[in-house]
Amino acid sequence: MISAVAELYEIHPQTLRLYEREGLLRPNRSEGNTRLYSEDDLQQLELILTLTRELGVNLAGVEVILNMRRRMESLQSEVASLMAFVRDEVLKDDRDLRQRFEQAIVRVERGSLVVHKTSRPE
Repeated sequence: MISAVAELYEIHPQTLRLYEREGLLRPNRSEGNTRLYSEDDLQQLELILTLTRELGVNLAGVEVILNMRRRMESLQSEVASLMAFVRDEVLKDDRDLRQRFEQAIVRVERGSLVVHKTSRPE
């Protein structure tokens, strides 16, 4: 499977092995010890390649960014749980207030990494 992924992303299989050694990728293994890349693994690889190829981030920087993303996702989940708890407690018996509260909350969908290039005024 490693050769198929390497070919798909136009990288050397050793690069994938390096990412695995560095802990940036963690593909599952078959009983025969073949690497099995999930959809999440491939998305992680795409992010790594974007950071290294397009943004010039080194592997240490990639590790920091990936750790920060994991922590942010965890915090977002905690905040969402807290918001749900507060909403449920405050709005237990008031339908009108519940409806106004629901309309006031803005839901944000997690998107892909986007790089905006801006030009500087001269």
